[in-house]
Amino acid sequence: MYAFNHKSKTRAMTACFCLIAIFLLAETNLFAQTPDRSKPPALGEPPALKTAPIQRFKLSNGLPVVLMEKHQAPVVDIILKINTGSVMDLPGKTGLASLTFAMLDEGAGSRNALQIADEIDFLGASLSTGAGLHTSQISLHTLVTRVEAALAIMADVALRPTFPAEELERQRKQRLTSLAQAHDEPTAIASAAFNRVMFGEQHPYGRMASGDEKSLRAFSAKDCKEFHSKNVTPANATLIVVGDVTPNAIQSKLEAAFGKWQGDKAAGAAAWPATKQVESRQIHLIDKPGAAQSVIRIGRIGPSRMTEDYYALTVLNTILGGSFTSRLNQNLREQHGYSYGAGSTFNLRPQPGAFIAYSNVQTDVTDKALTEFMKELRGILGDIPDEELARAKNYVALGYPSNFQTTGQIAGELSELVEYNLPDTYFNEYVQKILAVTKAEVQAAAQKYIDPEKIAIVIVGDRAKIESGIKALDLGVINAITIAQVLGKIPKLEGTD
Repeated sequence: MYAFNHKSKTRAMTACFCLIAIFLLAETNLFAQTPDRSKPPALGEPPALKTAPIQRFKLSNGLPVVLMEKHQAPVVDIILKINTGSVMDLPGKTGLASLTFAMLDEGAGSRNALQIADEIDFLGASLSTGAGLHTSQISLHTLVTRVEAALAIMADVALRPTFPAEELERQRKQRLTSLAQAHDEPTAIASAAFNRVMFGEQHPYGRMASGDEKSLRAFSAKDCKEFHSKNVTPANATLIVVGDVTPNAIQSKLEAAFGKWQGDKAAGAAAWPATKQVESRQIHLIDKPGAAQSVIRIGRIGPSRMTEDYYALTVLNTILGGSFTSRLNQNLREQHGYSYGAGSTFNLRPQPGAFIAYSNVQTDVTDKALTEFMKELRGILGDIPDEELARAKNYVALGYPSNFQTTGQIAGELSELVEYNLPDTYFNEYVQKILAVTKAEVQAAAQKYIDPEKIAIVIVGDRAKIESGIKALDLGVINAITIAQVLGKIPKLEGTD
């Protein structure tokens, strides 16, 4: 056995008391430092964004190049951005821009669609094409070590498409099938109906960019070739390059791929019908028997992307419906449980787009959901608490740098900068300009663009179950619309009765 003398016992007891004191102190501090979990943690100061400099040069044929270096990974994203899109579709040829750009990688140069896909896959690259409303693009992502081979394929796809007949027929069938399926998709019906109500079927924003049955059945390879030759020209395009490259390293490769490309600037779009602002509250009800939900779209004509109050508008929409903690989502989802989500957006385009508040709600609460929509649309015209304003500005400012994490994301941001001719300082000034938005500016934007008494309400749902409740709200006269009036009749597909 071990024996302890008196001094040893004293030291042991002293050590024991010290340990007990330490544990008690630690326990006291532990409880003292327990955070109040009923409140979210305070947001830190939004950091200023500082991107790499935007560099610009031109190829020998005048094709502009906008480049940003990002050397963290040996990859590069290249976008050929072209100033054309579905707004260039002529009457009777809706969907031509969309079809033409979908056909670009279905055969180009000496390769067919399968060969293009196989070679891109072999390079470990990705290549995509697509048309938007005002601009279209061919996008490439590749390893820097394989950029020359990938660029050669990209250039063929962009400049030398063959529009093979068999691929055109496949695209035609796919689009007719999608159009037929849209008749059974309430969200697609609501979007098409809302656009038509806002802009009219003759306005490019009111048409279906993918085309209608008549135009889809009539399109030929000749139509695609003519659209391509008139609109896809170096005078009508910009190359955007982001990645592990420098101007000196990439310019000769871009020159080899695109330097001999020739063509004049494309003619502008035909004159558009004037948009007419909604002057009274109106309800458009599209019957979808058996629908489990009602799809709601509420809005009016808003501003263009180049509006002077863009930053105030961004903060305004964040408060109303642009985030999970927005008023609309907290009301319809969190407070009432009417929906899985609700929100709002301003479709900002070169020409005035639409303000839209939206949600898909349970059929049996359609009228109650409309009441809450009206409550929030009226409420946003009033006071905005300082805390709510600060939270919205921080939400936007803190989230903005995440748009610049990958080469693809940065290329997308540069694409917007090019489309709207924004200054090269735009990215690095964005956070500060959001934080500088005042309550008065947000309130002025709300008063200018949101008017609950002058809005169009589009609802797709089971009319037999929801119409009486909507009528009881006395929001306005109900205009009944059929799905066929919105999308046309259901296309008859090959192999169906």
